[in-house]
Amino acid sequence: MPTEAAGPRVRRARPDDEAALYRICLVTGDSGRDASGLYRDPDLLGHLYVGPYAALEPEHAFVLADGPEDADQGGAETSVGVFGYAVGALDTAAFHVRVRDSWLPPLQARYSDPGGDPGAWSRDDRLIHLLHHPDEVYPSRLAPALAPYPSHLHIDLLPRGQGRGLGRRLLEALLASLRADGSPGVHLGVGSGNRRAVGFYEHLGFARLTESHSGRALWMGKRLG
Repeated sequence: MPTEAAGPRVRRARPDDEAALYRICLVTGDSGRDASGLYRDPDLLGHLYVGPYAALEPEHAFVLADGPEDADQGGAETSVGVFGYAVGALDTAAFHVRVRDSWLPPLQARYSDPGGDPGAWSRDDRLIHLLHHPDEVYPSRLAPALAPYPSHLHIDLLPRGQGRGLGRRLLEALLASLRADGSPGVHLGVGSGNRRAVGFYEHLGFARLTESHSGRALWMGKRLG
């Protein structure tokens, strides 16, 4: 007799979750708001910000999902009920090398670098440019302030997963996996003006570390050791 769902749960991401992960990345891609009307190609944000994590470090990729508890053991659950994810990289520098060497080349072959005047680029063109010039997304070295926090993470939730303690459960699952694999600390980036997000991370023990040169992004970190 199939197990009844007991409500939202955290589980590891699976290959068949890819479409759901990309969808969540898109509909939260405008500083937490729906970005689906901003891009012609709905996959570009996912290619940059969630796809490589699920593909290259699936052991550190978790989702919030509706479904039976036995789904991971061969149950009939699908990704339709996925409404949040947390993905991470154990060693940021090594992960960035893997992204550049194995994840980006097929995408660079698929999408032509827009070139020309950046002032004439569309939103899609700006993301495609990053696929070919990934320093902004995947820098070759960490800022000194981030060195004690070599792991990093991204988390996104659809509105129905917010304000219910589910984000904390999801994040704690990811932090536990990073800690178990020996990470001494983890960092993340958040918009400096996103007070709600900053407060959420501070409540979970993250400290402010440094800001971007523009002042629009804040880096926060948490010790895991």
